[in-house]
Amino acid sequence: MSQIKLLLDVISDVRSLGDSLQAYADALTASDKLDVEGFEQIYPPTEEPPQPEPANPEPPAKPVTLAEVRAVLANKSRAGFTEEVKQLVMKHGAEKLSGVPESEYAALMKEAESLGS
Repeated sequence: MSQIKLLLDVISDVRSLGDSLQAYADALTASDKLDVEGFEQIYPPTEEPPQPEPANPEPPAKPVTLAEVRAVLANKSRAGFTEEVKQLVMKHGAEKLSGVPESEYAALMKEAESLGS
């Protein structure tokens, strides 16, 4: 029997809390003007909302490898552009493909792909 009495007391207290919360909410919404003069602004107002970062940023460009350049140049050479391939390699500062600086691989490959187009 004591557990039932305890449960009834808890229910009564919860109802009393609900009534108090309702009275507090009514008092807040009933006032015409809130007293905000005593509040101190801690963050300056922002003019523009912050822009969210894109969900899928573009991955950085994959560096071109010597093997990829070699494959493209070999295909162009087999297609009959051997002399043009040699000129491209020389244009990028080397006698042989292995002498071309890595920084030139992307440009060399782009130029080689445009051969015969």
